[in-house]
Amino acid sequence: MSGITIEKQGGTAIISMSNGENRHNPGFAAGLLAALNEAEADASVTAIILTSTDPKSFSLGIDIEWMSKAFADQKLDDIRKFMYDMNEVFKKLFLIPVPTIAAIGGHAFGNGAIISCACDFRFMRKDRGFFCFPEVDLGIPFLPGMIAFCRKAIPEYKFLEMKLTGKRYGGEELAANNVVMKACDGPEDLMKSALEFAATFAKKRGIFGEHKKRLNKHIVEIMEKEDPAVIEPVGLFVAN
Repeated sequence: MSGITIEKQGGTAIISMSNGENRHNPGFAAGLLAALNEAEADASVTAIILTSTDPKSFSLGIDIEWMSKAFADQKLDDIRKFMYDMNEVFKKLFLIPVPTIAAIGGHAFGNGAIISCACDFRFMRKDRGFFCFPEVDLGIPFLPGMIAFCRKAIPEYKFLEMKLTGKRYGGEELAANNVVMKACDGPEDLMKSALEFAATFAKKRGIFGEHKKRLNKHIVEIMEKEDPAVIEPVGLFVAN
């Protein structure tokens, strides 16, 4: 089961990760990409909100249990395919011709934080949840494309600190550093704020999509030209 649901409120498609910690594995990648494609195919959709049904977690990132077993079983092609599939999800988020908004209602760790950075905008609760990149402590380097689109979402000075320290950040600090649009007072305010912001968009898809395409052209080029050199030898995970 992918643990992905989609519903509409007005012109906004709300895509909810609904599998607890919302760990990323092949089923997750396929389910989320399918939901994004469904939203894109609906011409009445003018914005997309990505959120979670879990009160504790937005997403805790890679499904380490699945990944560890795949390594142990030497299913390296499965790992490569998963990494390429996640890249397709990331690209879809920042190229789809409507605004994508992450409503972060709980912890966003690792790939969970990264997927929010692939969105155009972010909102986060101020009273619950931490946002962090623990990869520096886990021995996991970012793909080149991840670095590029995280720099789109996070000011360089803050991204450097986040990436190299592994520190955890709350919504208020992220709002103060322009990583999220607003630090919200609980789950109701989070969704209300995200939906109100989403409702301000009624842009023509043609021009909106072209703006996003041109803004993110360099990121797509990095993902297509540089990421395979890391993915093919399955060099994402390092032990030392």
